[in-house]
Amino acid sequence: MRAVVQRVTRAKVTVDAKIVGEIGNGLVVLLGVARDDTKLDAAYLAEKITALRIFDDDEGKMNLSLKDVNGGALIVSQFTLCGDVRRGLRPSWIEAAAPEVAQPLYEFFVRQMRAAVDEVATGSFRAMMQVELVNDGPVTILLDSKKLF
Repeated sequence: MRAVVQRVTRAKVTVDAKIVGEIGNGLVVLLGVARDDTKLDAAYLAEKITALRIFDDDEGKMNLSLKDVNGGALIVSQFTLCGDVRRGLRPSWIEAAAPEVAQPLYEFFVRQMRAAVDEVATGSFRAMMQVELVNDGPVTILLDSKKLF
């Protein structure tokens, strides 16, 4: 499972010109589910993301977590994170989980985040979405549950 985590001052997801998810200060999590992922991968990433110390403390040091700042999380499914472009220019999606596997894991991840954070919004699984955000810093972290990076 892969995640791109961006610290934001605000963010929203729109589907068919309607806002389906929106947060203020917090994190946008773009989540890609790979075909060999399990609930253990989802639980690991949810715990890691909510505990990441990437928010500024009173001295301006990145020392606080999402929980510490009572921030929100906007979680957006994004299978393209599992794309492989090592051979050629057209991405291969073979490592991405099929929708019937990915959706339950995505929803499990969202439940894990909701158990840890008060404000959690989502996009719409398998929908064509427009994601708008104001990246704060900018701070962007790449995570992989298999610890490949």
